[in-house]
Amino acid sequence: MADYRLGIDFGGTKIEVLALDRAGKEVLRERVSNPGKYDEAVLAVRDLVLKAEQTVGCVPAHRISATQPSSTLGIGIPGSLSPETGLVRNSNATWLNNNPFKVDVETALDRPVRIENDANCFALSEAADGAGSGYGTVLGVIIGTGMGGGIVANARILSGHHHIAGEWGHIPLPWATKDDLPLRKCFCGNEGCQERYLCGPALAAEWKGEGNRSPSGIEDAANNGDEAAIRALDLYMDRFARACGQIVNFLDPDVIVLGGGVSNLQSIYQRVPKLLPRHVITSPCTTPIVQNRHGDSSGVRGAAWLWDVSETGAPTED
Repeated sequence: MADYRLGIDFGGTKIEVLALDRAGKEVLRERVSNPGKYDEAVLAVRDLVLKAEQTVGCVPAHRISATQPSSTLGIGIPGSLSPETGLVRNSNATWLNNNPFKVDVETALDRPVRIENDANCFALSEAADGAGSGYGTVLGVIIGTGMGGGIVANARILSGHHHIAGEWGHIPLPWATKDDLPLRKCFCGNEGCQERYLCGPALAAEWKGEGNRSPSGIEDAANNGDEAAIRALDLYMDRFARACGQIVNFLDPDVIVLGGGVSNLQSIYQRVPKLLPRHVITSPCTTPIVQNRHGDSSGVRGAAWLWDVSETGAPTED
């Protein structure tokens, strides 16, 4: 086992590096702006990693020496790598798509790198030592401007045959009601995707009208008698309970861990568990729905943990 785990959270606007020691304690964190251009972004990752290694005083694990601590490197990205071509696809940072990001980063750093979808990294982080720690099967869901998910079972990321497992946002919202119609069009080309009903901007639009993007303050407004806020939250909690009911019926996870800005809505944890049983085939339904432990750090922490499972997903030996 390496002395340090380095993780990179490769976001659309920033690139962050984190170093964890053997005990999982954070020893370094730094971020820079993402230049938004492919070649420059690869170099930005290189420079950030080299600086982190120099600061911590380690070398890549495949170049272990008797005198220097070693490190591994994992990267979380928006989108995923195609199993057929190795190219990035489905990234909302569209300039990243159709590029051999893994190969180019490995070449720039002259070291092996593991790359995973950022939602998978979130789920792995929370399963490892976060709100999902101690549970067998963890569904991690990030709900912000979009909606993504990842599944971890027994410390293993379940990527799936096409590396798209856990794409909870692109499952149709189940048991549609008249309030859900007409089905909303999604950027993926389909209609009725859960993301179009459950992401932050969808809740904001339900509250204040189309064009509004942030639901910040909606719970306070509802508590103060804002009828539009009350109705928007009622609709949201019902839809979220239906979405959770569907995933419990299909996957039956031991816990559902929420991240992203919408996860700060305390109404979810107070109201959805009470609504959930009506949509689940068995009774009682006791699936915990919990808020993440590591907040915005979960993605980069999960990237750092990627080397604690083999490329086939099996746990590695310490």
